[in-house]
Parts: sequence; C-alpha cells; structure tokens
Amino acid sequence: MKNKISAAIVLDMGAAISNINSDKKIFDDALSLAKEYDKMGFDNLYIFDKSTDDKSHDAAIDIIKSICTSVDMPVFAAGNIKRMEDVKKILYAGCRKALLNFSKESNIEVLDEVYGKFGKEKIGVCFKEGDMSLFADKKNEIKEKISMALYLPDDLVSDTNEETLKKVSDIQIFDKDILAVYFAGKSGSETKNSLSMANKGYGDIVINISDFEKINVADIRDELNKNGYAANLFEAKFEWKDLKKAENGLVPVVTQDYKSGEVLMVAYMNEEAFNATLKSGKMTYYSRSRKCLWEKGDTSSHFQYVKALFTDCDYDTILAKVNQVGGACHTGAYSCFFNEIAKRDYNEKNPQKVLDNVYAVIKDRKEHPKEGSYTNYLFDKGLDKILKKCGEEATEITIAAKNENPNEIIYEISDYLYHMMVLMAQKNISWEDITDELSRR
Repeated sequence: MKNKISAAIVLDMGAAISNINSDKKIFDDALSLAKEYDKMGFDNLYIFDKSTDDKSHDAAIDIIKSICTSVDMPVFAAGNIKRMEDVKKILYAGCRKALLNFSKESNIEVLDEVYGKFGKEKIGVCFKEGDMSLFADKKNEIKEKISMALYLPDDLVSDTNEETLKKVSDIQIFDKDILAVYFAGKSGSETKNSLSMANKGYGDIVINISDFEKINVADIRDELNKNGYAANLFEAKFEWKDLKKAENGLVPVVTQDYKSGEVLMVAYMNEEAFNATLKSGKMTYYSRSRKCLWEKGDTSSHFQYVKALFTDCDYDTILAKVNQVGGACHTGAYSCFFNEIAKRDYNEKNPQKVLDNVYAVIKDRKEHPKEGSYTNYLFDKGLDKILKKCGEEATEITIAAKNENPNEIIYEISDYLYHMMVLMAQKNISWEDITDELSRR
C-alpha cells in the first residue's frame, strides 16, 4: 500500500494561517498556496475552515471551490459544519470528502443523515485525544459510516508524539489505510524529525507547513522510505530494465498535455533521468548534446509536472502526460510542433476541440464585435434575450425528441448548445469550468 503525504491549510478570510488558534498568516492567498502545494507533489490537501458564521463560511466555500478547480490533488475539507447543508456545500464545491468534527456533539448527530445521503466514501471524521472513548464505545457503527479518520492534536500546533500514536492505534477501529495523522510541520529538518516516527503504516500524514519554501517533498519521501514507510510519489509498474533501449542506451519520450492531449515535445531518457522523474514528479530528460541530465524548467521555470507515464506495446517509447507550466518549446511556443509541413482541409471531429473552437469564436465576437453578427446581436440585447433564446431552444429539443427522425433533435441540440455557449460567454464561464464540475460528479 502506498502511504500518502498531504498538506494542510487553515483557511481564514481567504488567507492561510499558522493554526486554528492564531491569526498569524503564512500566506496571504490560500488559493496560490494550494497551487504551490499541488506542484510540490503532495498527495492530498486538507482544508480547515476557521469561519464561525454562515456568511464567512459561504465565502470560504467559494475559495474552496476555486482551489478544487485549480489543483489536481484530492481536497478534503473540515470546519464550521453544523448541519447536512454544510456537508453538501463542501462536497458540491468539489471536495473528495467532508470531514465531521467529532469533538462537536452536533457533528456526531449528523453522521447518520450525511451517510444516508452521500455514502461512506464521501465522509470522514476529525478527532482528538479526548474523543477516543467515543470510538471505543461506537467503533462498529462509526467504522461502517466513514471512509477515513484524521487524528488532530488539540491545538493544531503541537506535534503528535509516540505516546499519542500508540493510543490511537490501540483503538483498533481503523484500518491503516484510512487513518490519517496530523503533524505540525515546521520547516526543513524539523519536519523530517517530526515525521521520523511516522513509519507506522498510517495511510496519510498531514503536514501544516509554516515555511513551505523550505520544504522539499521529495526529500521527505526519501527520508520516510529509508525508514520503511512506503511514501513514493509514483508506484511504477515497470522498471527501467523492462524497457527496450536504443543503441545509445536511451529511450525516446513523447510528452503530451494531460488535459488537451496536445503533443508538446520529444526528448530522451536514460536510467538516471527515468528514476529522477519518478522521484521528483517533474519531467527530467537526458541531453544528448550536453551529455547530462536536465530537469525541464530548471532555467526557464517552465516545469512539466507528471500526471502519468505509459510505455508502448514494444516497451521502447515512453508517453508522458504532464501539466505544462508556460511553453514547452525553447522558442517560447507552447508546443514544439508548430511548423506545418502539409495539411488537407478537413472538419475537426474531436468533440472537445469543436466545442472549444465554437466557444472561442463566440468569445471573440464579444470582445471584437462584428457588424451583422447574430452573436453580437444577442450580446447587444443582453442577458434577458439570451435566456429567452435558451428557453426557446430547450423547448424545441423537447418537441424534436417526439419526432422519429434523429436529425431533427441533433439540429435542435446543436442550436441549444450554441445559445448556451453565448450564455456561458456572457457570464464568463468556460468549458473547463463545466467539465471540472462534471468530473467531480
């Protein structure tokens, strides 16, 4: 089982603060910090909302939703949960799980209700040392209704110690893969020291970092792996010896944007580059001209964060799906493949590209009006006209669905999608916003 290393953010009025009992900011913008944690290679992100009233809680939910949209790692959230509706807001914001605080009687009481609506996979709990007797009394009932539990020190500042870890493990309610333990990570060697006792096989180690710039997640993973704690970023199903090398001992790598599928570049790896990529989570290649390793972005900051690695049917080529920062090409272009050799006139058939292209035209009409354009007519008339057209086209779909000829409903759905995209452009909603929401469902 792969054990995970996760980051924590205590959220207060849009900022990340040092702990739940403090107003000391460690980062002014929690969203920006979340993006940094995602790049650093943490497995999960835990967010603790410090708000106490409904208005500030709703503002925090908006920030959590922005974080869920902007990062690829799973997000779990806790804090200011009073009723079912609060759990619903957290999950609909895009969080993988909502964590109930078992130090609050109201959260214990709402467990049955949220379990009945969302199931155990969406529900976890936070607990402190004083809550352990509750688990001992109701261990079977609780375990049936949650998919994870996070042990928290009383103040979210103190490090969890060996004695407390033994008490947690003695409860014997949780499988190791669902028990997470919170550490108040400081910086550098202090974090390593606080994690040195964590090779107990817990499923998740959660670190609240007060000085994130001094944290190297790859080094922390190395330290834990040396102590027998399986904390690799990637669990490689193939080793370098399994791949077929060219005469020069290298394997070609085709690098692709993980969202769009666009091919960005082609480079080469040797064994050292292959292992460095798996360790750091950033694409590292071997330069044939300089005869040395090069981590993509080490001089330009245009890093490539690995999402997945594949090999082909002959095991002689690697396909890397990455999150590309900036341009992949040394010319500054996003992709190295921009010199057209030959091209036939053809209709684009990729559904996502078709929708993106139509939406791009609509956005361009909004920003650069064209005389006689129907799209500009709709924008000029305003939101009410656009909504009226969307309503009319939705009705046309209903009527067309009664017709045995499928072409009619295809035409009407296409009409509706166009007007819906005009509405999206009017409200500054992108296809990525929509697909992100759908993927979370």
